[in-house]
Amino acid sequence: MSVKVGDHIPSVTLKHLTESGMQEISTDDLFKGKKVVLFSVPGAFTPTCSAKHLPGFVEQAEALKAKGVEEIVCLAVNDPFVMQAWGKSANVAGKVTMLPDGNGTLTKALGLEMDGTAYNLGLRGQRFALVAEDGVVTRVEVEKPGAFEVSSADYILKHL
Repeated sequence: MSVKVGDHIPSVTLKHLTESGMQEISTDDLFKGKKVVLFSVPGAFTPTCSAKHLPGFVEQAEALKAKGVEEIVCLAVNDPFVMQAWGKSANVAGKVTMLPDGNGTLTKALGLEMDGTAYNLGLRGQRFALVAEDGVVTRVEVEKPGAFEVSSADYILKHL
């Protein structure tokens, strides 16, 4: 079953790269006491993800923060090194937190995994966006396969 409005963000610990090296980050800490937009992409450096999805959130970061969003998080079932490189190439510093979910732990806990084996991708996350306040989901938008509409930064911004 996939996450829905009113659900708590699952408590998991992931690893990500920072300037200080590999660090653990818990969803409890990431979401506690904050309004967070979490969006998920099927993969770093993939066409729609790189050309539209991530850049939209980078471009709209100020507008989202003006609506009370304290953190914007990009989630992908990719390793920390890939997510760090993708973030640098997209100039996300100070705007979007790149959260690698290399084993799909959070993605599975949210019930939003997809089988990308037909495209040689293996297990990945569906394209989605959610808003959570103090760890409670207040909005969740999951794209239909191949679509890019309801998880875009513009769409989320209009519905905050």
